[in-house]
Amino acid sequence: MKVTVERAELLKALGHVHRVVERRNTIPILANVLIRAEGSKLRLKATDLDLEIVEAIPAEVGPGGSTTVPAHMFYEIVRKLPDGAQVILETAGDRAALAIRAGRSRFTLQTLPESDFPDLAAGEMTHSFALAAADLKRLIDKTQFAISTEETRYYLNGIYLHPASGGSAQTLRAVATDGHRLAQIELTLPKGATGMPGVIVPRKTVGELQRLIEDNEAEIGVELSSSKIRFTAGEVVLTSKLIDGTFPDYARVIPLGNDKELQVDKSEFGSAVDRVSTVSSERGRAVKLSLTGGRLVLSVTNPDSGSATEELEVDYSADALDIGFNSRYLLDIAAQIEGEIAVLKLADPGSPTLIQDRDADGALYVLMPMRV
Repeated sequence: MKVTVERAELLKALGHVHRVVERRNTIPILANVLIRAEGSKLRLKATDLDLEIVEAIPAEVGPGGSTTVPAHMFYEIVRKLPDGAQVILETAGDRAALAIRAGRSRFTLQTLPESDFPDLAAGEMTHSFALAAADLKRLIDKTQFAISTEETRYYLNGIYLHPASGGSAQTLRAVATDGHRLAQIELTLPKGATGMPGVIVPRKTVGELQRLIEDNEAEIGVELSSSKIRFTAGEVVLTSKLIDGTFPDYARVIPLGNDKELQVDKSEFGSAVDRVSTVSSERGRAVKLSLTGGRLVLSVTNPDSGSATEELEVDYSADALDIGFNSRYLLDIAAQIEGEIAVLKLADPGSPTLIQDRDADGALYVLMPMRV
């Protein structure tokens, strides 16, 4: 095999695929990236057995062939080569090595045979549809922060993607929750998604997908079955296993009767929460919201270091209320509000609060209170 390829193209593709490869592997082949040269393309493929990324880049091939090399080392070598370099990749005869040449630099990497490399992409996909990249990115951005990292509740370690009835229209809805907060966003159900099973897309897959979406104008192909999902963006194909579990009945958590409405400038609110939480303890992180006609007082008391208060003018005319929240969670949700005004619908100090964007439909957030 002999391939000549632009360093910038190779680096970009390796940047996408090498992240899938775990740093510590008990199975040697999983530490490698598969490179296959055929036609006028070089294909790179990496997997961790749950997630697989394949990317094709233009190359001068002659003759073709394939092998596997250590992914992270290959990436580091290409990263350190000079800008604009032409990279030549070559395997010779039966030697288990790949020669890498660029200008006056020469490297030789140990290889493992392609036949050992696992393939994740097998299996029938039952549904396929297309999503605008900007829409898919929004689904991820608005929910990803609420994905649970608690491994024992593995069914919460991803985004639940499913068809739903939003009023009169069918929608594609994404939901994530960690038990303390919940994020939900929906958009019009794409053609081809009708009847699709509800699927839980794992946290790692969500993170890789987010990084792969570089062009908001592009269209992303989505194919799925009850056990796998595949995303195609141009020359990049990401295939992932789904979380085999049942997502809880999240609708029960979303409060419907919260009658105390607070409207607040998102930027002012976020900055004030950030300021007063400076004195909060790592463990506590609680910020108290005291509401009385048109006035919001944010306060934090930390027995070990001190206290802080800040007052804001707000739109609030319901009964006086004191309620506490985790400041980190409040800031995460405030960061998702696209418009200028955040709307908080409250009930009492012990009940979940509903948070929405006054100027944008389709997204809602639920936050459980803390005792303060």
